[in-house]
Amino acid sequence: MKFAIIGCGLIGNKRAATMPEGALAVACDADISRAEALAKRFPGCVATTDLLAALSRDDVGAALICTPNHLLASIGLEALRHGKHILVEKPAGICFEEVEELALTAQAVNLKARVGFNHRYHPAFLKAREIFDSGILGPLMHIRARYGHGGRTGYDREWRANPALSGGGELIDQGVHLIDLSRWFLGDFASVEGHATTSFWDMEVDDNAFLSLRTATGQTAWLHASCTEWKNLFSFEIFGRDGKLQIDGLGGSYGTERLTFYKMLPQMGPPETTCWEYPRGDESWACEIREFLRDIAEDRIPSPSLANAAKALEIVRTICRKSSKPAP
Repeated sequence: MKFAIIGCGLIGNKRAATMPEGALAVACDADISRAEALAKRFPGCVATTDLLAALSRDDVGAALICTPNHLLASIGLEALRHGKHILVEKPAGICFEEVEELALTAQAVNLKARVGFNHRYHPAFLKAREIFDSGILGPLMHIRARYGHGGRTGYDREWRANPALSGGGELIDQGVHLIDLSRWFLGDFASVEGHATTSFWDMEVDDNAFLSLRTATGQTAWLHASCTEWKNLFSFEIFGRDGKLQIDGLGGSYGTERLTFYKMLPQMGPPETTCWEYPRGDESWACEIREFLRDIAEDRIPSPSLANAAKALEIVRTICRKSSKPAP
């Protein structure tokens, strides 16, 4: 399996670093210097600005689409029409309709389409999912999660602050990870409440979003996504009737990734506590590529899928419309 990377910025380079040796055939970017800088790190990889040329290569079986949000779905469609499997970065498009069309096309041409919700593959989340699947937490009650960063000088003039390019603000950026992870554990949400606001940055899109999502049986996900956090933060807590899982940090500026399991004792009181730390750095990108290759080799349905991305964007749209913010 040979790959084309479309979009050679920060995320494209992260993806390229996880490629099996010799797997990267072509690097494509509107800026040839960025494509060349990426390609020269991988023997046999060529650089181009010509999207159709990259997707027309017979030796390329899959495309990794790592562009700004407004290009994700259209390039994904072009890749599918050229017979390529795709891994498209979250949120997979700037509106529900774009992602739905992408999903229908992938199904029609019988190609695999995976969405880059890489947080599912952080080691703390893989361990948390293993514990959850064992049933030891008991029935889940609710989730409480926060995710945020502090931006940087000029942040409100970058492409993420332009709704035509991003589809929205912090909610569609980091917030979709919280939504996807919450749906991974709790399932679909029947009730969507909350609001998005712009508290600090001089931009049309939101810099903070507060969500209260409820399943049909009353389980709640209480989420806050922020780009006025100042000190980067990630916290995700899963509360069961018999125990709790708490994930803190994502490595790097978010702090050491850590999972803590609090197991309720029969007499209650202080819980039995077990903690795992993962100091080796973010391996989620490599894990996600391995899973994508398995999707293709085993002809299995990818998860997270375009359907997962569409569900997340539906929730983003609902919150933004309630808040009179640009809605995807």
